[in-house]
Amino acid sequence: MNEVSFPTVLQPLSLDILSVQSQVIYGRVGNNVAVPALEALGFAMAAVPTVVFSNTPHYPTMHGGVLPIEWFEGYLEDLSERGALHALRAILLGYLGNPRQADVLSRWARALQKERAGLRIVIDPVIGDHDHGIYVDPCLVDTYRRELLPLADGLTPNSFELAQLTRLAVNDVESVVVAARTLLTGRMQWVAVTSAAPDTCERDEMQVVLVTRTQAEVITHPRVDATPKGTGDLFCAILTGYWVSGVGLAQAATQACQHVVQALRHTQQAQCAELLLPMAESHDKPANDGTWVRRQVHL
Repeated sequence: MNEVSFPTVLQPLSLDILSVQSQVIYGRVGNNVAVPALEALGFAMAAVPTVVFSNTPHYPTMHGGVLPIEWFEGYLEDLSERGALHALRAILLGYLGNPRQADVLSRWARALQKERAGLRIVIDPVIGDHDHGIYVDPCLVDTYRRELLPLADGLTPNSFELAQLTRLAVNDVESVVVAARTLLTGRMQWVAVTSAAPDTCERDEMQVVLVTRTQAEVITHPRVDATPKGTGDLFCAILTGYWVSGVGLAQAATQACQHVVQALRHTQQAQCAELLLPMAESHDKPANDGTWVRRQVHL
């Protein structure tokens, strides 16, 4: 008797985290940071670019631009069509090219959240900084407030971006906490403010202020004399990775600080113009070198 053979049903690639942000040919920012850093932690990743540039704008030449909206929307839709998102645990959202991308992304993510109740969305609202002001389309500030922040579970702005989003002063830790708490509405669980209140730090230190509805904590870490682009992208990615893995939020933020400092020290030692990621070569967690301080803020 002849045996009947049935065709093998192939399963789709299963993704843990989707990173939606900028991409460069040369350098370590956006997806070029998030993907290798999170893959080094063991996550299955996919990256959707919002822009593709040859490099960051601080170099003498730069080529590329914003992805056509039809491409961007198609990338998101095709991920859903391929069945790759059935086990998705988190979406990491960074630099956006224009408000139209935010509109497309918010509709797509809202539908996905209805399908997957446990899906987490972490947003790094890339707007600008104190040194350069706003360096994206200014309309994106209102777009973040209206379209994207209501979808987020966590947020990682710097002090300048927090001030832009809240229209409040953020001159010291207490005002940072007050401003961050105005964003803790709906599903938003926490805000981690990087380079927070720099004028209140010692010269060799920097601080992250982590704010929830019930607690506020300051994580003080060493300042490294190196200024490559992409440290905020790395911080957001690592925090998201540890948090999704079940690590407590404060510990996840501390681990993210440690990864950033380790990367900066590695970059400084190599005298490299771009951020180096030693954690991409090893799954070992960076050790606490004893210079880290966490303290509660009571407000």
